Amino acid sequence: MRSIRSLIPWLATVAIGLAAAAAMQQSPSFKYPVHDMARPQPASVWPQGSRAAVDRVPTDAVRLFDGSGLGSWVGGGGKPAGWTVEDGVLAVKPGTGDIQTKESFGDVQMHIEWMVPEGTTCSGQKGCNSGVFFMGMYELQILNSNGNETYPDGMAGALYGQYPPMVNACLPLGQWNTYDIVFRAPRFKADGSLESPAYMTVIFNGVLVQDHVAMLGRTAHAARATYAPHEPKGPIRLQDHGDPIRFRNIWVRNLPAPQVAE
Repeated sequence: MRSIRSLIPWLATVAIGLAAAAAMQQSPSFKYPVHDMARPQPASVWPQGSRAAVDRVPTDAVRLFDGSGLGSWVGGGGKPAGWTVEDGVLAVKPGTGDIQTKESFGDVQMHIEWMVPEGTTCSGQKGCNSGVFFMGMYELQILNSNGNETYPDGMAGALYGQYPPMVNACLPLGQWNTYDIVFRAPRFKADGSLESPAYMTVIFNGVLVQDHVAMLGRTAHAARATYAPHEPKGPIRLQDHGDPIRFRNIWVRNLPAPQVAE
């Protein structure tokens, strides 16, 4: 058995190595000094001289619905979108099927406003249901949850079948609800295994209800979500659940890769 004295040089070497590793972790090499004026300026996305406001659209946004028509959308199988547009509002036409964007997206910021008409009969998941699916497969639930009780992971603001919202921020029937969303697409390795999951942040009527939540997989009904490899971009889909949901002011911004220290 080795004596304690004989172990001292070895323990000292280990301690020095651990300290050096910790120092490397605590002192990363940065590309720019703090407050460096040579660091590239972020692009301006609001009109010159105006103030950012909830009713304005960033200049780098892709307008998906501005009240004028369905030019950005198609139905299933590439058919024309069957929903209706009247008085600047997009409405589900029950039975015509889901609609999806012609363009494909990966990481995005999205703004969408939705409303369930006053007088609509809501009973759990029936009567007041829709959803927005990122890449056609990761759903943020749309449902009247004001005075209408259902399973928590299926209410408004829920990542369907996975995470309930932290709070219920849904407005009454006849009032416009707003989702502001940041969606980060999942990444897959060359062998098809998951490198990083999809993440979603949701602000619902100005209230944070999903905080950079790691999704468990693509949305499934009454089953645990799982991942399967897919393309890095896909369409955004709105659901026809047979209910008269209304939409307006839909836009997205393509996002660069997540920020890293430089």
